[in-house]
Amino acid sequence: MLSNSKIFHSSWLRQASFSLKNIYRGDYAPNVNGVSSTFLNRLCTVADPRADESPALPDWVRIGSSDDEARAKKSKDDDFVPPSVSYWIENRKIFAEDVDVKRLVNDIVETDIDKVSEVMKNHHLKFKSPDSVVRALEGFDVDLSEGLVEQVLTRFSCDWIPAFGFFKWAETCNGGAHSARLYNLMVDNLGRTRRFDVMWELVGEMKRLEGYVTLDTMTNVVRRLARAGKYDDVIEVFEKMEAYGVEKDITAMNMVMDALVKQGSVEHAERVYLHYTDRIPLNLRTYNVLVHGWCKTRQMEKAKKTIGEMKEHGFSPDSVTYTCVIESYCRERDFRKVEATLEEMKGKGLQPSVVTYTVLMSAFSKAKETDKALRVYEEMKQSGCSPDAAFYDVFIQALSRAGRLRDSDAVFEDMSRQGVSPKVATYNTLILIAANGLQEEKALNILRRMEEDKCKPDRRTYAPLLKMCCTLNRMKVLTFLLSHMFKNDVGMDLGTYSLLVSRLCRNGRLDRACTMFEEMARKGFVPMDCTYKLLVKGLERKGMLLEKQRVEQIISSLNTGKCVA
Repeated sequence: MLSNSKIFHSSWLRQASFSLKNIYRGDYAPNVNGVSSTFLNRLCTVADPRADESPALPDWVRIGSSDDEARAKKSKDDDFVPPSVSYWIENRKIFAEDVDVKRLVNDIVETDIDKVSEVMKNHHLKFKSPDSVVRALEGFDVDLSEGLVEQVLTRFSCDWIPAFGFFKWAETCNGGAHSARLYNLMVDNLGRTRRFDVMWELVGEMKRLEGYVTLDTMTNVVRRLARAGKYDDVIEVFEKMEAYGVEKDITAMNMVMDALVKQGSVEHAERVYLHYTDRIPLNLRTYNVLVHGWCKTRQMEKAKKTIGEMKEHGFSPDSVTYTCVIESYCRERDFRKVEATLEEMKGKGLQPSVVTYTVLMSAFSKAKETDKALRVYEEMKQSGCSPDAAFYDVFIQALSRAGRLRDSDAVFEDMSRQGVSPKVATYNTLILIAANGLQEEKALNILRRMEEDKCKPDRRTYAPLLKMCCTLNRMKVLTFLLSHMFKNDVGMDLGTYSLLVSRLCRNGRLDRACTMFEEMARKGFVPMDCTYKLLVKGLERKGMLLEKQRVEQIISSLNTGKCVA
């Protein structure tokens, strides 16, 4: 008798013709040993066991394996570009004989955003304050539409001085206040770069503009504070929300609790819950947020207690409640309790949702139970539950983990036929698989396909590609990718810089690593200690003492609060 996996293989390929061969011209890897165990989607919480970088960095900023380094030694052609993407890359017009990493974007200026970016990008290291940006832009002639301002703020979202300087200059030129939407975007940018003092000044300015401060504004503030670990400040924002004209109702309370849970402090979320239980009428979502927090931190007794309180207040557990419990048992790989919870759920007349099936598919994939993962798909079809893009992402990853790359590509192609449009996370999954397998031609072709499909990339799109280029010493393609990021309004954050510095160090590109390290510091990012030590040790080994001294001066300047010259 054929196994489930073999039956699936033959039936799937009959249903979905494999058309990617015209897109991916590279060979298919016989295994996926390079695939990270960290799942780049909303359902993953498992960290890569190989990591020795700081946990404060994103999961993809990791130390490569010795296999990666061994394979890289065979590929040291700086200027090599895979043939099937050479025309696409070469026609970006970004390459010179000797690339200057500090000025990665030297493309022909054609639009207003290009004109502004040219000034901002080429002078941003000299900007000491937003006012210096305003002075640099004096007399600059562009059509300052709301769309242009939004694009500039998005493109420089990780570089607060140019972004805020442009924001102030554009408002002065227009002779009136920006829209509330642009103010909210700038507030979010300042929170992202942890300039909370400036952020609050801007919120105060919004308060003086009638109707500008809304729940959206407070959501941006709360999420950025929570991400920075400022949990007490989050609670204080909620307590003082009405002073800014925002109603302190159950919607706001649930938002605050959700931000605290997602950023690692269910205990603070519980404080809000306990303090306001008798003051604000609760709803089912309030309890589900708290149940999710306890399940996420594997405190099942407290989760059960919250479910009991939910019932006492007249709310019945729904599919979201049960899915939280199931996901917790999946993390423990206690599949007996998973089955028992599913049966209990169905006994209550509740059918698993697409999120439930996605959780199950992910769990069985991580446990290397490929046949069970495929049975989840079959059960989902029989129940009449339609897969969404997030489910397909997990499905593709499950097949890839099992080494079934052709099947995963066929699933991707079949998505559109099933009426599901691939999202950015879907493309990111495919790029991650190809890049971690060092299939550079395939990975770059997926990025090109993404561009053709008008799907806007994000940082997670570029992270594995940048890592791959550093591993293979493809400096020309690396330069292209950094420019591609900029053109797509994806700013370089601490994680991106840390990734580049560490990977360039490990592959002997210490001059470029120093340049990236210096630019990172000048933008106001504080390098992680492990990144700094890795660079210093590399410079010592190569006898690059002047460069080492310069790096040490940069760190010393940051520690004393001085500007990096």
